[in-house]
Amino acid sequence: MILIIKHIDIEGPGTLGEFLKNRHIKHQVINIANGIKLPKSLRGIKAIITLGGPMNVYEVDKYPFLKIEGDFLKKALDKEIPVLGICLGAQLLAKTLGARVKKSPVKEIGWSEVSLTKQALKDNLFTGLKPQIDVFQWHEDMFELPNGGVLLAKSNVCLHQAFRFGKNSYGLQFHMEIDKFLIDSWTVRYNRRPYRIDYLFDFFKKRRILEEQSKTLYKNFLSLIKQK
Repeated sequence: MILIIKHIDIEGPGTLGEFLKNRHIKHQVINIANGIKLPKSLRGIKAIITLGGPMNVYEVDKYPFLKIEGDFLKKALDKEIPVLGICLGAQLLAKTLGARVKKSPVKEIGWSEVSLTKQALKDNLFTGLKPQIDVFQWHEDMFELPNGGVLLAKSNVCLHQAFRFGKNSYGLQFHMEIDKFLIDSWTVRYNRRPYRIDYLFDFFKKRRILEEQSKTLYKNFLSLIKQK
Protein backbone atom coordinates (compact mmCIF):
# COMPACT_ATOMS: atom_id res chain seq x y z
CA MET A 1 0.00 0.00 0.00
CA ILE A 2 1.17 3.51 -0.86
CA LEU A 3 0.49 6.08 1.86
CA ILE A 4 -0.25 9.63 0.68
CA ILE A 5 -0.06 12.43 3.26
CA LYS A 6 -2.06 15.63 2.78
CA HIS A 7 -1.56 18.82 4.80
CA ILE A 8 -4.64 20.77 3.66
CA ASP A 9 -7.88 19.74 1.99
CA ILE A 10 -7.22 21.47 -1.36
CA GLU A 11 -3.74 20.03 -1.96
CA GLY A 12 -4.46 16.46 -2.95
CA PRO A 13 -2.59 14.00 -5.17
CA GLY A 14 -4.10 15.30 -8.43
CA THR A 15 -2.94 13.39 -11.49
CA LEU A 16 -0.81 11.13 -9.30
CA GLY A 17 -3.92 9.95 -7.50
CA GLU A 18 -5.68 9.34 -10.81
CA PHE A 19 -2.68 7.41 -12.07
CA LEU A 20 -2.75 5.09 -9.05
CA LYS A 21 -6.52 4.71 -9.20
CA ASN A 22 -6.57 3.86 -12.92
CA ARG A 23 -3.96 1.16 -12.37
CA HIS A 24 -5.77 -0.26 -9.34
CA ILE A 25 -2.75 0.36 -7.13
CA LYS A 26 -3.70 0.24 -3.48
CA HIS A 27 -3.20 3.58 -1.77
CA GLN A 28 -4.54 5.56 1.15
CA VAL A 29 -4.80 9.34 1.50
CA ILE A 30 -4.50 10.80 5.00
CA ASN A 31 -5.11 14.46 5.79
CA ILE A 32 -2.83 14.81 8.78
CA ALA A 33 -3.97 18.40 9.40
CA ASN A 34 -7.47 17.11 10.19
CA GLY A 35 -6.18 15.17 13.15
CA ILE A 36 -6.06 11.84 11.34
CA LYS A 37 -3.15 9.95 12.81
CA LEU A 38 -0.38 8.34 10.83
CA PRO A 39 -0.05 4.56 11.13
CA LYS A 40 1.81 3.37 14.22
CA SER A 41 3.53 0.71 12.16
CA LEU A 42 5.15 0.86 8.73
CA ARG A 43 4.15 -2.73 8.07
CA GLY A 44 2.49 -3.07 4.67
CA ILE A 45 3.52 0.41 3.52
CA LYS A 46 5.43 0.12 0.26
CA ALA A 47 6.03 3.84 -0.25
CA ILE A 48 5.13 7.25 1.18
CA ILE A 49 4.14 10.32 -0.81
CA THR A 50 3.94 13.56 1.13
CA LEU A 51 2.22 16.48 -0.58
CA GLY A 52 2.26 20.27 -0.45
CA GLY A 53 0.69 22.80 1.87
CA PRO A 54 0.75 26.51 2.76
CA MET A 55 2.62 26.08 6.02
CA ASN A 56 6.39 26.33 6.48
CA VAL A 57 8.39 23.44 7.91
CA TYR A 58 9.73 25.65 10.72
CA GLU A 59 6.20 26.48 11.96
CA VAL A 60 6.09 23.46 14.23
CA ASP A 61 4.54 25.40 17.13
CA LYS A 62 1.64 26.41 14.90
CA TYR A 63 1.39 23.05 13.15
CA PRO A 64 2.48 20.29 15.57
CA PHE A 65 1.74 17.60 13.00
CA LEU A 66 4.86 18.68 11.11
CA LYS A 67 7.09 17.18 13.80
CA ILE A 68 4.96 14.05 13.96
CA GLU A 69 5.31 13.62 10.23
CA GLY A 70 9.04 14.32 10.36
CA ASP A 71 9.50 11.53 12.91
CA PHE A 72 7.40 9.24 10.73
CA LEU A 73 9.51 9.99 7.66
CA LYS A 74 12.68 9.34 9.66
CA LYS A 75 11.46 5.85 10.48
CA ALA A 76 10.64 5.23 6.82
CA LEU A 77 14.06 6.44 5.71
CA ASP A 78 15.75 4.19 8.26
CA LYS A 79 13.90 1.24 6.73
CA GLU A 80 14.67 2.45 3.17
CA ILE A 81 10.99 2.72 2.31
CA PRO A 82 10.67 4.88 -0.83
CA VAL A 83 9.58 8.45 -0.10
CA LEU A 84 8.43 11.06 -2.60
CA GLY A 85 8.08 14.58 -1.21
CA ILE A 86 6.32 17.28 -3.24
CA CYS A 87 6.78 20.98 -2.42
CA LEU A 88 6.18 21.15 1.37
CA GLY A 89 6.73 17.39 1.40
CA ALA A 90 10.15 17.86 -0.22
CA GLN A 91 11.05 20.49 2.36
CA LEU A 92 9.94 18.19 5.19
CA LEU A 93 12.04 15.39 3.74
CA ALA A 94 15.07 17.68 3.48
CA LYS A 95 14.59 18.94 7.05
CA THR A 96 14.24 15.38 8.33
CA LEU A 97 17.60 14.66 6.70
CA GLY A 98 19.18 17.56 8.55
CA ALA A 99 19.09 20.15 5.76
CA ARG A 100 18.10 23.77 6.25
CA VAL A 101 14.89 25.11 4.72
CA LYS A 102 14.84 28.86 4.11
CA LYS A 103 13.19 31.53 1.98
CA SER A 104 13.67 30.97 -1.73
CA PRO A 105 15.53 33.71 -3.64
CA VAL A 106 12.27 34.18 -5.55
CA LYS A 107 8.72 33.27 -4.57
CA GLU A 108 7.71 31.04 -7.46
CA ILE A 109 4.05 30.87 -8.43
CA GLY A 110 2.84 29.65 -11.81
CA TRP A 111 4.46 27.91 -14.74
CA SER A 112 8.21 27.66 -15.13
CA GLU A 113 10.91 25.51 -16.66
CA VAL A 114 13.41 23.54 -14.62
CA SER A 115 16.59 21.94 -15.88
CA LEU A 116 17.59 18.41 -14.98
CA THR A 117 21.17 17.92 -13.88
CA LYS A 118 23.55 15.40 -15.43
CA GLN A 119 22.90 13.17 -12.43
CA ALA A 120 19.14 13.32 -13.09
CA LEU A 121 19.53 12.14 -16.66
CA LYS A 122 21.01 8.92 -15.25
CA ASP A 123 18.61 8.70 -12.32
CA ASN A 124 15.90 6.06 -12.10
CA LEU A 125 13.11 8.54 -11.28
CA PHE A 126 13.84 10.89 -14.19
CA THR A 127 14.60 8.29 -16.85
CA GLY A 128 12.80 9.17 -20.08
CA LEU A 129 12.31 12.86 -19.31
CA LYS A 130 13.78 15.68 -21.35
CA PRO A 131 16.63 17.83 -19.96
CA GLN A 132 14.19 20.72 -19.47
CA ILE A 133 10.65 20.15 -18.19
CA ASP A 134 7.64 22.43 -17.74
CA VAL A 135 6.33 22.43 -14.19
CA PHE A 136 3.89 24.29 -11.97
CA GLN A 137 5.30 26.09 -8.94
CA TRP A 138 3.78 27.44 -5.75
CA HIS A 139 6.35 28.01 -3.02
CA GLU A 140 8.19 30.70 -1.08
CA ASP A 141 10.75 28.47 0.66
CA MET A 142 13.60 26.37 -0.69
CA PHE A 143 15.35 23.35 0.77
CA GLU A 144 19.11 23.13 1.03
CA LEU A 145 20.69 19.91 -0.21
CA PRO A 146 21.00 17.32 2.59
CA ASN A 147 24.40 15.80 3.29
CA GLY A 148 24.67 12.87 0.93
CA GLY A 149 21.86 14.20 -1.24
CA VAL A 150 22.13 14.48 -5.02
CA LEU A 151 20.83 17.57 -6.82
CA LEU A 152 18.60 16.50 -9.70
CA ALA A 153 16.93 19.70 -10.93
CA LYS A 154 17.42 23.44 -10.73
CA SER A 155 16.16 26.68 -12.24
CA ASN A 156 17.57 30.13 -12.83
CA VAL A 157 15.76 31.60 -9.82
CA CYS A 158 15.68 28.64 -7.41
CA LEU A 159 18.80 26.50 -7.38
CA HIS A 160 17.37 23.48 -5.55
CA GLN A 161 14.36 22.04 -7.36
CA ALA A 162 14.77 18.29 -6.84
CA PHE A 163 17.05 15.92 -4.98
CA ARG A 164 17.57 12.25 -4.23
CA PHE A 165 18.71 10.76 -0.98
CA GLY A 166 19.85 7.16 -0.88
CA LYS A 167 18.47 4.85 -3.52
CA ASN A 168 14.78 5.67 -3.48
CA SER A 169 13.82 8.86 -1.62
CA TYR A 170 13.14 12.06 -3.57
CA GLY A 171 12.11 15.65 -3.00
CA LEU A 172 10.48 17.73 -5.75
CA GLN A 173 9.96 21.44 -5.14
CA PHE A 174 7.53 21.65 -8.07
CA HIS A 175 4.10 20.12 -8.69
CA MET A 176 4.08 17.30 -11.24
CA GLU A 177 0.61 16.32 -9.94
CA ILE A 178 -1.10 19.57 -11.00
CA ASP A 179 -4.53 19.43 -12.64
CA LYS A 180 -7.40 21.84 -13.36
CA PHE A 181 -9.06 21.27 -9.99
CA LEU A 182 -5.88 22.06 -8.07
CA ILE A 183 -5.25 25.23 -10.07
CA ASP A 184 -8.85 26.36 -9.48
CA SER A 185 -8.71 25.59 -5.76
CA TRP A 186 -5.34 27.21 -5.10
CA THR A 187 -6.05 30.42 -6.97
CA VAL A 188 -9.25 30.90 -4.96
CA ARG A 189 -7.87 29.92 -1.53
CA TYR A 190 -4.55 31.70 -1.90
CA ASN A 191 -5.90 34.94 -3.40
CA ARG A 192 -4.57 34.59 -6.94
CA ARG A 193 -7.90 34.84 -8.80
CA PRO A 194 -6.62 37.42 -11.34
CA TYR A 195 -4.06 34.86 -12.58
CA ARG A 196 -6.47 31.92 -12.79
CA ILE A 197 -7.27 32.26 -16.51
CA ASP A 198 -3.60 32.56 -17.44
CA TYR A 199 -2.65 29.51 -15.35
CA LEU A 200 -5.47 27.45 -16.85
CA PHE A 201 -4.77 28.61 -20.41
CA ASP A 202 -1.18 27.43 -20.10
CA PHE A 203 -2.33 24.22 -18.42
CA PHE A 204 -4.55 23.24 -21.34
CA LYS A 205 -1.91 24.35 -23.85
CA LYS A 206 0.72 22.18 -22.16
CA ARG A 207 -1.64 19.39 -21.08
CA ARG A 208 -0.40 16.65 -23.41
CA ILE A 209 3.24 17.27 -22.53
CA LEU A 210 2.42 17.52 -18.83
CA GLU A 211 0.55 14.21 -18.91
CA GLU A 212 3.40 12.46 -20.71
CA GLN A 213 6.13 13.65 -18.38
CA SER A 214 4.12 13.10 -15.19
CA LYS A 215 3.16 9.55 -16.21
CA THR A 216 6.80 8.81 -17.00
CA LEU A 217 7.85 9.97 -13.55
CA TYR A 218 5.01 8.09 -11.83
CA LYS A 219 5.89 4.86 -13.65
CA ASN A 220 9.52 5.31 -12.67
CA PHE A 221 8.56 5.76 -9.02
CA LEU A 222 6.48 2.59 -9.13
CA SER A 223 9.47 0.74 -10.53
CA LEU A 224 11.52 1.90 -7.55
CA ILE A 225 8.84 0.53 -5.22
CA LYS A 226 8.88 -2.85 -6.93
CA GLN A 227 12.68 -3.01 -6.63
CA LYS A 228 12.46 -2.50 -2.87
